[in-house]
Amino acid sequence: MKKGTLLNSEISYVISKMGHTDSLTIGDCGLPIPDEVQRIDLAVVKGLPEFIPVLSAVLNELCVERVVMASEIMTESQELHHRIKEIITAAEYDEKRTITIEYVPHEEFKKITSSSKAVIRTGEFKPFANIILVSGVTF
Repeated sequence: MKKGTLLNSEISYVISKMGHTDSLTIGDCGLPIPDEVQRIDLAVVKGLPEFIPVLSAVLNELCVERVVMASEIMTESQELHHRIKEIITAAEYDEKRTITIEYVPHEEFKKITSSSKAVIRTGEFKPFANIILVSGVTF
């Protein structure tokens, strides 16, 4: 049995194949997923699983140098935005490295997801609960 915290085999596999600057998207249940991108669908019912626990689990496994979020999250989901920033700050502390935060309009965000290795779909129902994680290097 795997010893680490992340048990989902599809997510583990995608992360294990990622190199520097590859990206992985975590999205709410409404984020459109391009046909050409692998879909890892975790959504069960409204709100399950929530976005934050999935983000935290992935950040425990993936070295991240940059994240991209829709700029609308700052006004439309302020509490969620604040929580994401707290988690990123904690990851920076744990990894002893800076994680750059970039904001783009939601329409541009949706286009950028097409370059992700995979999109993880959660059951989150909060608006703009989406993030693109850009892989860093561990050395």
